[in-house]
Amino acid sequence: MPILNWKEKHLVTPEPASLIQDSILYPNGRGYPNAQPDGRVILGENLSVMAALLPEYEGRIDLIYADPPFFTNRKFSARVGRGEDSRKPEKWKLAEGYHDAWPDLDSYLQFLYERLALMYRLLSPNGTIYLHLDWHADAYARLLLDEIFGTEGVFINEIIWTYHGPSPIKTAFNRKHDTILSYAKSRDYTFNVDDVREPYHPNTVATFKSSSKAGFGKVPNLERGKVPEDWWYFPVVARLHSERTGYPTQKPEALLERIILASSNKGDLVADFFCGSGTTSLVAARNGRKFITTDETIRAIHTARSRLAETNAVFSLERDSAIKDISSHEAKNTKIHVSKDCVRLETSLDVDFWEVDPDWDGKMFKSAAQSQRHARSGELPLELQIKIGREREACIRLVTVQGKQIQLHV
Repeated sequence: MPILNWKEKHLVTPEPASLIQDSILYPNGRGYPNAQPDGRVILGENLSVMAALLPEYEGRIDLIYADPPFFTNRKFSARVGRGEDSRKPEKWKLAEGYHDAWPDLDSYLQFLYERLALMYRLLSPNGTIYLHLDWHADAYARLLLDEIFGTEGVFINEIIWTYHGPSPIKTAFNRKHDTILSYAKSRDYTFNVDDVREPYHPNTVATFKSSSKAGFGKVPNLERGKVPEDWWYFPVVARLHSERTGYPTQKPEALLERIILASSNKGDLVADFFCGSGTTSLVAARNGRKFITTDETIRAIHTARSRLAETNAVFSLERDSAIKDISSHEAKNTKIHVSKDCVRLETSLDVDFWEVDPDWDGKMFKSAAQSQRHARSGELPLELQIKIGREREACIRLVTVQGKQIQLHV
């Protein structure tokens, strides 16, 4: 096969991260305090995190969805305001999101190559990877995946995700699609065809009802539905008010659901090493899959944690030990009121999320109750119904809009 080369192209196994388990979150108290986590949310640079996962997970991950930077050479901001008018971007409250800026194409290709090679090692023998890019670099990525998967691997699909939206382009046709490349390690890969069927278009149904010659004598099972084509239309998140988190380049849940239902089974392990807003782990959790997701920015991890707190999946929060613990133990103008079966928060801080461990052991924070600010209304419930332990003190964690974490004991 042709091989793509660039200056200083190389592969080495990086130094693995030393992962510290920070806490375990039990959504609405489910399984507290002894249930084992269904997923892992990890704060850290994904290359070193993947290297740390190799001893336990090499050849064991059933599905990987990768949505890396696209080589756009842009800096993306995150919306952190709540209840804002989406039609007035000049008034949005913004914070740093992530950078997709590179010195040159060679540095971007090396970045992608190293990470795809580790994902290949982590992928199970019948596992599948979906690599999500756009016109900036998808052609290069196709050659990289051909090289990494080799003659034993299988190129499954080049999927086109198409969408609508405004565009400032006046010198070309509007660029309104992304490319998702799908590869498997072997021909024995998972593809649940009946889980992703969709209804035939009403015109097709009417045509077959009206003519016995339609379809040149081949009559499809109209009730069962059809397998989707390799071009998909899903609205972008900007048009999905109920899903928007404010995190830049967030992908729609329906897009990930189709991928996860098609290429994994219940109980399988799904990974996303470019976590972003956490959509992959969210959809995996909702559909009975285990998950690992990682990102190097605290804002991405916080967004994923807030969304996962609304599922039934118990999950751990971990971080690379090289990243300092960002927790503070001081919170001005903040009071915690505790009664036998209730905790109430009183604060002037711009809190986005808070949680309670009612029986803290002084070591591992086990979150048994959570509250997050509503993405559209901006309202934050300030009272949590939860019984407080008698033998040990309770521990409360607050996360501000700016991503600062505050831990208080009562």
